[in-house]
Amino acid sequence: MFKSTTILSVRHKGVVAIGGDGQVTMNSFIVKKYACKIRKLYNEKVIVGFAGSAADAFALLERFESKLEKFQGNMLRSAHELAKDWRTDKVLRRLESLLTAVDKDYSLLISGNGEIIEPDDGIIGIGSGGQFATAAARALVAHSGLSARQIVEEALKITAEICVYTNANIRVEEIK
Repeated sequence: MFKSTTILSVRHKGVVAIGGDGQVTMNSFIVKKYACKIRKLYNEKVIVGFAGSAADAFALLERFESKLEKFQGNMLRSAHELAKDWRTDKVLRRLESLLTAVDKDYSLLISGNGEIIEPDDGIIGIGSGGQFATAAARALVAHSGLSARQIVEEALKITAEICVYTNANIRVEEIK
């Protein structure tokens, strides 16, 4: 099974940035170094990042995009409907992936057990290096004057130095 690794989103000073490294692994073998794990959806008003099984993540992204279209870009409602489907559908229930979705108002973690979590501090890290990236981002928010984009970039660089499943080929997108 191919797995994508680290995604980080940071909401800071009125801007939300989301980034991901480029590494895709199969067990302990690196099969790709420049993968894009973030996507802009719904007229570039929503950005989604994924970690876990790549095939599963793409299936979920398609479903989430259709929910965004159906609910006219209402990300919160779309996330709730996706989580409900994910939890109750026999095929979807087997998908092994996590999504983080951001728009101008919300930062959400969407999990396969039907949970939708909005963090108190606006920072979400998922994937193998997600906890490292979250810790680094929290420290940078508290002790630097960096922008949201810069915090995501620096936190992912730190993560790449300590997590073997994360590399420093970083892509970042933001919504102002």
